[in-house]
Amino acid sequence: MIENTLIHALGIEITYFEKGKVVATMPVDERTRQPYGILHGGASVALAETVASMGAFELVDKETEIVAGLEINANHVRPKSEGVVTAVGTVLHQGKTTQVWDIKITDEQDRLICISRCTMAVIKKKN
Repeated sequence: MIENTLIHALGIEITYFEKGKVVATMPVDERTRQPYGILHGGASVALAETVASMGAFELVDKETEIVAGLEINANHVRPKSEGVVTAVGTVLHQGKTTQVWDIKITDEQDRLICISRCTMAVIKKKN
């Protein structure tokens, strides 16, 4: 399911998964750096939305509902030029039509790299 997707292309790996919480890692390398050699903000946002999307899907009725990103914001608070970042996403709100997820991205020393909030739409499947 992940092969041939942005998740695969960026090297994102899910390392922990439970209802309401998802943890994933992503390398900071030639795939995820911007031209100045630091982690690209768009890669951080892709990691954050991946965590929120996977977590949101686990909380809906998979027979009748799907999820899609509705809004995402991110504050990039520390640069990172190599190594691995870890995203921890937790659900803040689980409603009938939306979910709100908090995602913190940290480095290997648990220093904050990026903080993101993602709103997921819960959509009824069409018959």
